[in-house]
Amino acid sequence: MASILITCLLLMFIAYFEPTLPATVIEDLANLHPPSNFNTTIVSNCLKNPSLRYCGSSPMDLDAIFKFTIVASHLCNESKNPNCVESFPKIDLRNRPKITPLYLSFTFFWKYCPITILSIDLSNNSLKGTFPIDVLFCTQIHVLDLSHNGLSGDVPIQRLSCVTNLTILNLSYNHFSEIKISDSWFFRRFNSSCFFNSGILPSHGRYKIKAVMLLLGFPLVVVFTVGGLWWLCFLRPDFLPRVLQNERKFTTVMLKAATNGFSKKNMVGKGDGFVMYRGILRDGTQVRIEIYSNNRGNHREYVEECKVLVQLRHRNLVKVYGWCSNRNIRALVTEWIGRVSIETWLSESAPCWKHRYKVLVGVLKAMCYLQEQWPEIGCDIKTSSLLLHENGDPLIARFRVGENSTSNKIHRFGILVLEMMTDQTLQEEFKGDETGFVEYVKMLYPRKLQKVIDERMKLTENTFDETIQTICIGLICADHQTCQQLSIGQIYNMITKVHPRTDTY
Repeated sequence: MASILITCLLLMFIAYFEPTLPATVIEDLANLHPPSNFNTTIVSNCLKNPSLRYCGSSPMDLDAIFKFTIVASHLCNESKNPNCVESFPKIDLRNRPKITPLYLSFTFFWKYCPITILSIDLSNNSLKGTFPIDVLFCTQIHVLDLSHNGLSGDVPIQRLSCVTNLTILNLSYNHFSEIKISDSWFFRRFNSSCFFNSGILPSHGRYKIKAVMLLLGFPLVVVFTVGGLWWLCFLRPDFLPRVLQNERKFTTVMLKAATNGFSKKNMVGKGDGFVMYRGILRDGTQVRIEIYSNNRGNHREYVEECKVLVQLRHRNLVKVYGWCSNRNIRALVTEWIGRVSIETWLSESAPCWKHRYKVLVGVLKAMCYLQEQWPEIGCDIKTSSLLLHENGDPLIARFRVGENSTSNKIHRFGILVLEMMTDQTLQEEFKGDETGFVEYVKMLYPRKLQKVIDERMKLTENTFDETIQTICIGLICADHQTCQQLSIGQIYNMITKVHPRTDTY
């Protein structure tokens, strides 16, 4: 039966526009407007056939419906339908690459798609872009052919599922995206030949490759992830956020990175059973790294010692940042003060008596702090081990937990006093003979001490007397029998009485 819509509207269109019916009318759609009685005709058509697509719209867009009528007339003829006044069963635009994109751009036509259309053929038109989804407004169609084009992107499977009468779908020779596994039911509705070389058919070869990549890649990802976490946690924890770091525990890898692989360029000292390096931590902090041979206690004992050392807080003690302890290395990480030891300072700078005296008082203050707060900690107060801060303060830099002999500490301080006050050449003569050195100074005390006092101090009458008193205290401390009867606090009181204005330095 002929469509009432097509019959009425086309007759009306011919009556009004027959003198100007050439193809340019399509290009002049923007300038065309419906006749005055067009609304009456549309209402009448909807009363006779309510299934017409535009009948359900409110309000009706008369301009769009009128343009739809014009496009329908042209497209029906372009598709070579036998009698466009009577019927419009198919849209056939095969091999029409010049006009097909134009008709696809008329959204108003597809929106009011004639319900008589059962077949749409847009094949072999070199169409580009995504799936022309507007054609799916024609939900009554049985056939849709989009083959031999250059379409890409996703196929609107959910929209296609709403076209329930669709029995023939041809998407071959396009570039669509591969279909998801969850949408594989779509293939059961149509023959697989409909999708040949369309891009949406899952490639078994690619699936195999993906499966192999998954089987190989997943374990590799796990291995690299675990390896990366292990590297972060156990080798370079300094790359972790600060809240996750154990700032006191260093690893061998961290120390190697800080010292450029323990290079000789960064080595600043070497002694019996230890080597010292200058290093720069990842956050830019300069440190002094003292590496010991493994004979410095077992792992647990050494760690317990270091846990004590990091708690030390005194102006005349080098700050201990942390430690490293494993099967290959024992190390202590402290603040970097510089390379100037008291020994170097004495030989190269020729300091005055007051500055030397200040150093002795500073060392005693640190010793008193350790004796009162941490009696189990011993310290090395040789001139070669003591460091000098840039502000002139002495710093004890080497410690040992478990050395709690007060007499040994006092004896070592006595030797330090004598080394600070006497001439360098005398110390060279008795190098390695500590007992002989002490006995020689004791033999000259008090009247002949001027022979061994360091002349570079340029002593005045007052400072000469103070120097004699200081050497006397040094001899008392260096005597093995006497030092056993003294305390570090007593020595401190004796020293400070020599020069009461000590705190002004």
